[in-house]
Amino acid sequence: MHSTKDLSSDDFTISANGRPGNLESLLPDFGRGDRLGIVTREPCGALGATTLILAAVTAFYDRQRASGEDFFIYPENFVFHVGRPLGNHGWLEIWPSHKEVVVADDPEALLEAINDRGVTRLVLPDREPGKPDLRRETLASAQAGIRTTLVYAEDGSVAHADAEIVGNAVTESYAATVLEQSTGIR
Repeated sequence: MHSTKDLSSDDFTISANGRPGNLESLLPDFGRGDRLGIVTREPCGALGATTLILAAVTAFYDRQRASGEDFFIYPENFVFHVGRPLGNHGWLEIWPSHKEVVVADDPEALLEAINDRGVTRLVLPDREPGKPDLRRETLASAQAGIRTTLVYAEDGSVAHADAEIVGNAVTESYAATVLEQSTGIR
């Protein structure tokens, strides 16, 4: 919850399709019941989506603050580490640590884990799409539950991107802290 004191929605500059936008431009009707899921396959790869994650976290906390009541809650956001632990993302408000989910490098197992956590907004690393062999019920559940899928680059820059989110020194410091706290992961 450290970001509740450090960040506001004004700290993010968002554009979509070459026009100024906001989080709603990327995640239409993003609300209280949404769950963000970020898939990573590289050590600290989810840092490529830092500004998206923190913009969504900030929107979540903006709603909490607007209620006028004290709160102690974390957003229901998850990082799915494919194959092994690939970083410690607590400084991106992926907390408690059980929201850092390690899954087998198997498309069915990954989609099952995403479905099991009720992810509604899925963020995938930019890579060649495959043709995974998925069970019909697993695919149907994902199609019913996931409302938005976005692609990010693990190095932070998607080629031919149609959207951009720019943060500030605070978001950069959070990413640096994730790197510092992810020692031994390479």
